[in-house]
Amino acid sequence: MKTTDDVSRSDLLPDGEEDPDFVRALARGLTVLEAFDADRPSMTLSEVAARVGLTRGSTRRLLLTLAQLGYVGVDGSSFSLRPRVLRLGYGYLSALPVWTAARPVVEAVAAETGESCSVSVLDGTDIVYVVRAAARRIVNDYLAIGTRLPAYATSMGKVLLAALPEPELRRYLDSTKMERLTATTLADGPALLRALEETRRRGWAVNDEEIEPGLRSIAVGIPGGKGPAAAINVSVRASLVPVEGLQDYLPPLRRAAQSIGELLAAR
Repeated sequence: MKTTDDVSRSDLLPDGEEDPDFVRALARGLTVLEAFDADRPSMTLSEVAARVGLTRGSTRRLLLTLAQLGYVGVDGSSFSLRPRVLRLGYGYLSALPVWTAARPVVEAVAAETGESCSVSVLDGTDIVYVVRAAARRIVNDYLAIGTRLPAYATSMGKVLLAALPEPELRRYLDSTKMERLTATTLADGPALLRALEETRRRGWAVNDEEIEPGLRSIAVGIPGGKGPAAAINVSVRASLVPVEGLQDYLPPLRRAAQSIGELLAAR
């Protein structure tokens, strides 16, 4: 599995640059945007250039262009993303009205269980939240629509990874840097593979404080074509619900998954 030091130009720059219809400048600009993440929210010109594998001159022109467009901010010698980049993600979500239609189903699960309920899709090595209804007792909910979390450390991610064909799963394992986010995170390939096999066998997955201490969740897949199109979960406070108690949330989750699956099929 790759570590941060293993990331090279071939990992970040897109394929297809030899295609005569390929717009290299656009592709490299998007690559620069994707270079920023939770571990690198702010970088210098040299750091961005090293991250994407381009010269300082090319990287400087790309960053300044993105800054003029409002996607990147400049603070002294450091660059960081600006809120305008959210338009790119929200544009995708707004183009999928099915998720808007699914929101009442998710809200119904949250109301029935008294816990937060979410739907996410798999995007690369992460899950992306597309629908969420927070528990009423939560005042500050940091998991907004568009939030990305590492798939291997989440219940919804495990459901979606377990459904991948073997070659795709192997590529995921080879390209993902798995970090031990908590004491219980499954941060190595063999342990994760065992968990995914168990997920396939029983049809649901659990997150036992693997993404954040004090948080547990249980998830099932939302049917769509040859495999789950998305996943839905209920998350709870570990101090209130033991791991064994998570299975009590399976009936409402399965009903909701079926309802959303029917919405997907109809659209």
